Amino acid sequence: MNVQEYIREDGSNPYQTWLDGLNAMAAVKVTIARSRLELGNTSNVKWFDGIGEYRIDWGPGYRIYLVQDGQDLIMLFGGGTKKRQQADIDQALRLNQEYQQRKQKMHDEAAQLEPEQKTKNIKQSKKRS
Repeated sequence: MNVQEYIREDGSNPYQTWLDGLNAMAAVKVTIARSRLELGNTSNVKWFDGIGEYRIDWGPGYRIYLVQDGQDLIMLFGGGTKKRQQADIDQALRLNQEYQQRKQKMHDEAAQLEPEQKTKNIKQSKKRS
């Protein structure tokens, strides 16, 4: 499974920002959870409202928020603890909406460029003939 961190348009990385704020032992637990996701193990993920919440049963109840995009990609949005769960879920939902909108915009732009590129290729082929 390809696990990536979501990078916002401004270049910020909410997942890395969260991870950097954890103590060493918590960061190790989160890194192990990420490795399990990379192996395709989503058994600790609860899915709802289009996102997933990976639950780490340790300390204050760490969570990693993510979305699965297709069969092979997991996008990480950030994390939190049981105590801040609703605020963290709300943030993950906003980031997922942003991610989906950016993905759709890129798809639309690529679709517009495709006919233009075909026309350009045809014109270049005719010039060579």
